[in-house]
Amino acid sequence: MCVVTPPAGRELPPICPNVRLKHQHRITVDNLPPEVRARFASDPVMALRTKTAKEFQEDIEKATVSGDWKHVHDFYLTTFGSFLELNAAFKKDASPPFNTIDDSGINTKFVNAVYDALSLTPPDAQRAVLKGIINILLREWKGCVAFLYSSLLQNPQCTSPATYVIYAHLLRQIAALAEADHYFLMHWFKKLSQKRFKQLVERLQLFISTRLFPVKSEELPPMAKCSWWIPSATKVLSLLNAANFISSTPILPFVDFYNPTLDHTDFMEDYRIWQTQGNSTRFTFCQFAFILSTVVKKAVIQKDSEQQMISMARQSLVDKVSRRQRVDMSLLFLNIKVRRVQLVSDSMDELTRNRADLKKKLKVSFVGEAGLDMGGLTKEWFLLLIRQIFHTDYGMFTFFKDSHCHWFSSWKCDNYSEFRLVGVLMGLAVYNSITLDISFPPCVYKKLLTPPVVPCDLDPPVGMVTFTLDDLQQVMPDLSHGLAELLSYEGNVEEDFCTTFQVSQEELGVIKSYNLKPGGDKIPVTNQNRKEYVQLYVDFLLNKSIYRQFTTFYYGFHSVCASDALMLLRPEEVEILVCGSPHLDMSSLQKAAQYEGYSKTDPTIRAFWDVVLGFPLKFQKRLLHFSTGSDRVPVGGMADLNFKISKIDASTDWLPISHTCFNQICLPPYKNKKELKQKLTIAISNAEGFGLE
Repeated sequence: MCVVTPPAGRELPPICPNVRLKHQHRITVDNLPPEVRARFASDPVMALRTKTAKEFQEDIEKATVSGDWKHVHDFYLTTFGSFLELNAAFKKDASPPFNTIDDSGINTKFVNAVYDALSLTPPDAQRAVLKGIINILLREWKGCVAFLYSSLLQNPQCTSPATYVIYAHLLRQIAALAEADHYFLMHWFKKLSQKRFKQLVERLQLFISTRLFPVKSEELPPMAKCSWWIPSATKVLSLLNAANFISSTPILPFVDFYNPTLDHTDFMEDYRIWQTQGNSTRFTFCQFAFILSTVVKKAVIQKDSEQQMISMARQSLVDKVSRRQRVDMSLLFLNIKVRRVQLVSDSMDELTRNRADLKKKLKVSFVGEAGLDMGGLTKEWFLLLIRQIFHTDYGMFTFFKDSHCHWFSSWKCDNYSEFRLVGVLMGLAVYNSITLDISFPPCVYKKLLTPPVVPCDLDPPVGMVTFTLDDLQQVMPDLSHGLAELLSYEGNVEEDFCTTFQVSQEELGVIKSYNLKPGGDKIPVTNQNRKEYVQLYVDFLLNKSIYRQFTTFYYGFHSVCASDALMLLRPEEVEILVCGSPHLDMSSLQKAAQYEGYSKTDPTIRAFWDVVLGFPLKFQKRLLHFSTGSDRVPVGGMADLNFKISKIDASTDWLPISHTCFNQICLPPYKNKKELKQKLTIAISNAEGFGLE
């Protein structure tokens, strides 16, 4: 009997409680499709294992040529006839148990061959497999059932709605396994090839989507009778997601676990239930946030923000009315009024003065300039402010050319309030759906979600993450490479490197030294303690040396974005919400473009897209920045830009004009493609402070 006990100290993957399989809900012959109902033979006392992988392949080849599939049919009938036979056929060695996370004992090549050949076999052989699986699911098995289920889960027949009743019960039994079994399954899944792993993920996603929105409702049982289908599938999918996460290199991009079908469900109701009940016995997709796309998460944050905005505005109105004071509509907004020449100081003063109004809709105005903020002035304010704050001359951030990213300056001072301003700006950007041109490394967003909700007790440290050399590589690649060489050095580290547990760095032109541990300047780095040295050095650079700067920044961000929705986000998703996506697809922009005064078949429009699609990436980014105020793509893709091209009745000597608040570009009816390209290139190359409204 296989004893499944995880190694001590290892945390098991979380699976939602209350999924234990109850006897009265077990699969029965009565709720199976008619074609698979049959009397099952009793289980054999000994396995009838008579086929090797090579012999099986030979049988398939012979049957394909002769048309006689009897031997193949008998093999499938026998193999899937019982747990004993399946165990004998699919294990590398049928005798010893496998209770290690490193090896499931499955003969992977043979399993793949058996399932790959299944689609080539006649229908009676395929039905035999389904009947066998039903027989297995109907019985209580002793031993390592995780092995059994991991084999059955790879059956390609589970892609058809006709087999979904059987597939659902298989998923339910897997979801109901003990946490120790889940632990083993998770580690076995990560050993699968990318192709097989992706097939499992896609099969589960298709099952969930089809159950939510069936093409033919009569193909599936009524939802009321199988409400457990989707929770079971999602919980099994969470095991695959966990396997992907713990793999040294992710098997699939995290976006492959998104189910776009959920974009069309009532996700706000799901979020509300999750908010009020948390990880209770009631299933919600928010408990398994990996399955929700960034589009859904952004929409949840926006709706949550809007509700908070409305609540703040309503409270302001009630306060005014209760005091019998005159109601001013400006109370409904966070009004920021700044001078261009004192942009940073004015912005800090305004945000500090209006700290209680940060969750209202943002409106910006510049002193001495007429204009109503329809979104364009807000974008410009963010753009100019971020540009000044992140300039190296300002001293708050250091720019690393090798990694093309900014990092917090480690200089010490008495006032870190300007770092709070940057955090507030990022929070306001997310809150008001503005993308920012910020080049932070991914580890900043990990720190920003540690924890995702501000602790009630202000004593616990925030932003303290256990980082590795891979994280340092994203900020300081040369230093990371040097430390990696130290770890792999085969000589005498102490004699050849002459390094101690003390590090030095420049702060405002002055070299300062810091001990990585008490008495570090007197502790040499040796072959025995070099791992500790590297870990402490990484922790010093990414955590301790910038702790006060980042803490102030953290609280600034969360003073605006104090939302439970942040718990749904991965660090990569926070980055996309703040900065948008850098990946441009101008063909998608062309498909989503709207026209005013032009049609998509007009010569000027055809010439415009010929020019734009032929632009190098650098100029495509300039065009996007000229038209929208940002060269980043929002979460929903190009379609979410609502990009519009309008006709302007002006001389063709004019350059194109943009209205960034409306994501609109205005084109005169240029005579030819050459003239349009010339004028457009000039406009987008000189757009700063010109043609922006």
